[in-house]
Amino acid sequence: MAQGKVLVYYGDGKGKTAVAFGHALRLASQGQSVIIIQFLKGKNDDRTAFFRRLEPEIKLFRFEKSLENYDNLSEEEKKEESMNIKNGLNFAKKVLQTGECNVLILDEFLGLFDKQVITGAELNSLLSAKSEDTEIIFTGWMMDASVSQYADEIYEIQTEKG
Repeated sequence: MAQGKVLVYYGDGKGKTAVAFGHALRLASQGQSVIIIQFLKGKNDDRTAFFRRLEPEIKLFRFEKSLENYDNLSEEEKKEESMNIKNGLNFAKKVLQTGECNVLILDEFLGLFDKQVITGAELNSLLSAKSEDTEIIFTGWMMDASVSQYADEIYEIQTEKG
């Protein structure tokens, strides 16, 4: 496999997750394994049922316990969900350390910086576990400088006409 890159899809336009999932489908059809971890979207399983049928080539995880989107939670609920999100990050780090997949997609990961759930040091720790062969894809609304310094490719997705 070629050297794993760090790709970022961000912006205010719709379709960042769809692009990352399309990438996952293409690579899985080529025999590669993909793990997707979604953040800040709540535990609503309606949108993820299809991807569950694509296992074992594509595995999808959400570590949050609330059915609600992170932004709709009370401050106390956000603290609890932040701990669940940290569990998801620890899982991502373990996946990278063990080489469990060819591609790791961290969907809405960039929002974790905006919401001050994670720091640049935690990102550095996560990426230090990455092997040269593993590709990582980050998605989210806002680009964080700490992410851009690690990125090989950055794509801004914006709405031109709404």
